[in-house]
Amino acid sequence: MAGRLTTHVLDTARGRPAAGMSVELFRLDPETGERKSLKTVSTNDDGRTDTPLLDGEELVRGVYELVFEVGDYFLGEEIPDLPFLDRVPVRFGV
Repeated sequence: MAGRLTTHVLDTARGRPAAGMSVELFRLDPETGERKSLKTVSTNDDGRTDTPLLDGEELVRGVYELVFEVGDYFLGEEIPDLPFLDRVPVRFGV
């Protein structure tokens, strides 16, 4: 399958890109539903990753999940042991 998978993370509380946020990409096994970690990346100053998460033949039909480490990103601005948001998953199909 041709194409690429990218993400763009915005910090709407501050009105700017979410630079330095850790994001983990998983692919779900079609038979068992178990998650397999494909990679962990960090967003750049523009809130994007420097390269696509998946590109070209790496991007295959299936179910994926991105987990955004929002709690770590906002660490120090909320009660550290009780963040409003912590790990935010987004599950989607390709």
